[in-house]
Amino acid sequence: MTDKKGNVSSSRKHTLKSCMLAVAKDWLEAEAIEKVKEREKYMDENCPPLDIPPSKEQLMELCKEMYEKINTKDEERYNLEYKTRMVCNEVIDLNIKIVDLRGKFKKPALKKVRMSADAMLQALLGSKHKVTMDLRANLKQVKKDEKKEDKDLRDVGDWPSQFSPTVLSVPSDHQLSLIGSKER
Repeated sequence: MTDKKGNVSSSRKHTLKSCMLAVAKDWLEAEAIEKVKEREKYMDENCPPLDIPPSKEQLMELCKEMYEKINTKDEERYNLEYKTRMVCNEVIDLNIKIVDLRGKFKKPALKKVRMSADAMLQALLGSKHKVTMDLRANLKQVKKDEKKEDKDLRDVGDWPSQFSPTVLSVPSDHQLSLIGSKER
């Protein structure tokens, strides 16, 4: 039956294959019979036997009812077909995206490496080049410059005293120009 390496002989493979095919054939036949029974059951529930009425008016009513039922079933069928078409198109688009992503990008397995800037430059440039990077020395120092206009705005003074009823001060040209620049 089996060799020392664990391989199955060809005759054993053939018998196993024939047994599997026989079982699959039985399953398919049983499934086909079940489908036929389900269809007959559905037809009995949803399509009762046709009783032809004796008069012409009743026959016209029956035709109208059947026409309405046919229209509703067609609408349902159309909606289901449209939904399945949309889902199939979406699946196809997603498969295309997956194939594109797999083909273009291969993510390498990266490891986290702690390395200083000097060591990184030395690794990139080689040992012949001596480069040191002091990042803090290259940073610009920013001084906070106060504009003269801002200073003037802060030094306006005491507002209530300027608008006292006894003394009304008229703003100077410089103050008017500041007020105009604020409104812009």
